[in-house]
Amino acid sequence: MATTSDELLHRATVLEAVGLPEAVGLPEAVGLPELADIEDPRQLAPGDARALTRVLLARLATLEEGTRAYSYVRATLIELNLSLVRFAIRRVGNRREPEEDLLQVGSLGLIKAIDRYDPDHGAEFVTFALPTILGEIRRHFRDATWAVHVPRRLQELRITLAKARDVLFQRLGRAPTVAELAVHLDLSQEEVIEGLAAANGHTAGSLDAPVTESEEDPGPLAQRLGAEDPRFDTVENLIVLKPLVAALPERDRQILAMRFGEELTQSQIGARLGLSQMHVSRLLSRTLKHLRADLTAT
Repeated sequence: MATTSDELLHRATVLEAVGLPEAVGLPEAVGLPELADIEDPRQLAPGDARALTRVLLARLATLEEGTRAYSYVRATLIELNLSLVRFAIRRVGNRREPEEDLLQVGSLGLIKAIDRYDPDHGAEFVTFALPTILGEIRRHFRDATWAVHVPRRLQELRITLAKARDVLFQRLGRAPTVAELAVHLDLSQEEVIEGLAAANGHTAGSLDAPVTESEEDPGPLAQRLGAEDPRFDTVENLIVLKPLVAALPERDRQILAMRFGEELTQSQIGARLGLSQMHVSRLLSRTLKHLRADLTAT
């Protein structure tokens, strides 16, 4: 089995903590010479690992914290029980988180369990440690994996809704409606909608990610998102203006058509209608002012 970078870093930290030259003689120093024959504690059979864990935990309780012997026994316990962390990771599901990140988080829970465990209580270490490891991983999911900050109440409601949807899907043979979820959970429909909306904040997709895996369609999502077309305002204004222009006197409509349709100058319009350029300018200004007033009033 390949050794990950995190495990190599962990081993280096352990050796640094106990001191490499003295680490060779530490099994005998802590009263457990049989440890010297164990090359890699993680390769022990589960039954042997549990038995050795009980012995090491009892020995750890007699050692002074901060000594090399204490660090050695504690590090050996961590390596012995890394399989518990991997079991906890499989139990909670991948959830798109890198396994090495979850291994670090779960190992933190394992260390807390080792530090808090009291052999005199009589409980099996696995029974004590597993909830601690699972709690640390779930806390990580709750606090560090949401793309958007969401109140804890809504995070918990999201999990409740997910479970309820699974139950109702099995019962109904289809996805439940908001009303059905509300009745099943004794919540208002507004609370259900709020919880479903909060679930969207858990993960966020990249706009640079391709929409599909197809080689024929490799473009990112950002290139397919719509944008507001400013010409819509122009179309809307023309629709509103149409009845207003139709209500104008015929000469005013002609002037508008020649100025903005044929794009004639005021002098050209005056020559065609037998009016002076100044008279055309006054008529055009009056017409535009009238249309502007009617347009803003609608």
